[in-house]
Amino acid sequence: MQQQRVLFLVEGAIFAAIALLLDVLPFLSIKLWFQGGSISFAMIPVILMAFRWGVSGGMITGLLFGFFQFFTGAFIVHPVQAFLDYIVAFAIIGVAGVVSSQLKASAKNNNVKHVLMYVIIGTFIGSALRFVTHFAAGMVFFGYLAEGQPVWIYSLLYNGGYMLPSFIASAVVISLLMSRRHKLLLRI
Repeated sequence: MQQQRVLFLVEGAIFAAIALLLDVLPFLSIKLWFQGGSISFAMIPVILMAFRWGVSGGMITGLLFGFFQFFTGAFIVHPVQAFLDYIVAFAIIGVAGVVSSQLKASAKNNNVKHVLMYVIIGTFIGSALRFVTHFAAGMVFFGYLAEGQPVWIYSLLYNGGYMLPSFIASAVVISLLMSRRHKLLLRI
């Protein structure tokens, strides 16, 4: 039991650090907007932790990644916006782990088709929840940047502009990893 807890803590810290590296290294992410938002592979380690350890494992890893983001150059206009955009948005990626048990069961049965289906579903859930959080923060705190267009359209286009490609990139990479080494990646 103690050994599993230590393993979880070490993996969570390492995966959160990898997520930060995937987000800040210029050749691994595409910065789209001055205020933030980039197409990157940073969600992959958080989602992998969610698949390995479930929702709580993913959320703790995402929370740590959010803190790393917060302290390495956050764009902050209000404390609530900082909390939503950096703490909640990255922690909630871990909800991808709701499919963890189904994913592991499919992997144990070597059902690659179902493994890939659950990878896409889980990645979509984590990405969609992160998008909703950024979308809400954008509507409330960045409406002044909308310049005449409805605030919800501005926030939708701004956040959708990097979240949709990030979801697709993450789903593709995780699917490729899982199709080859799903038993290793899932701790089964």
